[in-house]
Amino acid sequence: MPRSKEIREQLRKISITFYQSGKGYKAISKALGIQRTTVRAIIHKWRRHGTVVNLPRSGRPPKITPRAQRRLIQEVTKDPTTTSKELQASLASVKVSVHASTIRKRLGKNGLHGRVPRRKPLLSKKNIKAHLNFSKTHLDDPQHFWENILWTDETKVELFGRCVSHYIWCKRNTAFRKKNIIPTVKYGGGSVMVWGCFAVSGPGRLAVINGTMNSAVYQKILKENVRPSVRELKLKRTWVLQQDNDPKHTSKSTTEWLKKNKMKTLEWPSQSPDLNPIEMLWYDLKKAVHARKPSNVTELEQFCKDEWAKIPPERCKRLIASYRKCLVAVVAAKGGPTSY
Repeated sequence: MPRSKEIREQLRKISITFYQSGKGYKAISKALGIQRTTVRAIIHKWRRHGTVVNLPRSGRPPKITPRAQRRLIQEVTKDPTTTSKELQASLASVKVSVHASTIRKRLGKNGLHGRVPRRKPLLSKKNIKAHLNFSKTHLDDPQHFWENILWTDETKVELFGRCVSHYIWCKRNTAFRKKNIIPTVKYGGGSVMVWGCFAVSGPGRLAVINGTMNSAVYQKILKENVRPSVRELKLKRTWVLQQDNDPKHTSKSTTEWLKKNKMKTLEWPSQSPDLNPIEMLWYDLKKAVHARKPSNVTELEQFCKDEWAKIPPERCKRLIASYRKCLVAVVAAKGGPTSY
């Protein structure tokens, strides 16, 4: 009949007591009714470790050897898009057979975790240089310079957009039930293109762009919205217009129109949405609009106007107050992508 843990512990202690009193293995075995080999193992353990309690064990040796681990780290460092299945095949080629989840755990212990990659504009060497030069040039500009800029941009807001990640709680094999899915429509199911502006004192006007956007349409938007926004936001007479390098913004006719209307523009590097704080407001706008779940394009347009007007002036003030941090981040990244 199997002995309990407490009885086994007692037998070990009694075996040591008998051994210390001068009895041999055979006598102890006979007195306690246990195998002589068991007595020998107990005595040997006591003499070696000074105790008879169970010590921590090393467990099963890892299937991924240090050499195989170095191989994994080298491969994902060289190409971060390598999948765990591809790594599994790579180890199999050197006769190391492990499950893909084991590979992910081992990489995790080395600080390498699977994450969704961030999407950033593709930057050429010319873009990176311009990005860096702009940041270095304006790094020490006084705060009142940024507070006197009218920031502008265009964006597309989709009826069934995917700007926000969604998570649900569901049981196994219920992923495709109606309540557990998010309906999608080809090409977003409709969208609106909007032009907007803001300054340190709050959001300016928002214009819906109907039809194709060209230089003439852009100039009309500027004519109808820029100066009214400047007055409403109470910018100083030396205000500056910020716009990106979209061809419609830099065309010959638009350049002449801006000059004729005495609108000074901020020199801007291409492919630099991370330098424009209005991108943060676009994110806020889309999140708020989609939370209201518009059912058609007409509702979508109205919700865009409503939510843009609701943006708190404090939010705009904080974005401009922290703008120098954005420039510092670009300089630290040597003109490359940043977290902004």
